[in-house]
Amino acid sequence: MKKSLFAVLATSALMLAMAAPSFAEDKDKEVKEPKVVTITGEGTCAKCALKEASSCQNVIQTENKKGKKISYYLAQNDISKDFHKNICEENKKITATGTVKKVDGKRELTATKIELVK
Repeated sequence: MKKSLFAVLATSALMLAMAAPSFAEDKDKEVKEPKVVTITGEGTCAKCALKEASSCQNVIQTENKKGKKISYYLAQNDISKDFHKNICEENKKITATGTVKKVDGKRELTATKIELVK
C-alpha cells in the first residue's frame, strides 16, 4: 500500500513539474510589447472638425482595404500637443509613428513622431 501511494505521489509531482514550464509560456504570451507602427492619413481635430470632443485632440483618419474609415486618436503627449497647430484649423495629410492600443473602444496612438506629408 505504501509503495503504491508513493508511486502515485511521485507521478503527480512529475506531471506538475512538467506542466509548470507551459504555464510560464502562457504568461509570456500575455505580456506583449507594444508594436511601433507608422500611420499616414488625414490629420484633423476631434473638436473643431469632427465635433466629437469637448477639447482639441489630434486624429488621423485612414481607410482600410475594404474602404472603411478608421480613426486613430492621438494621446495628449508633448509631441501631439506641439503638432496640433498644424491641423486644428485645416485638415492636412500627415504621418505619425508610435504605438497603438484600444482605449474606451477607440484606437489611441501614442506618437513619438508626427510630420506633414509633402
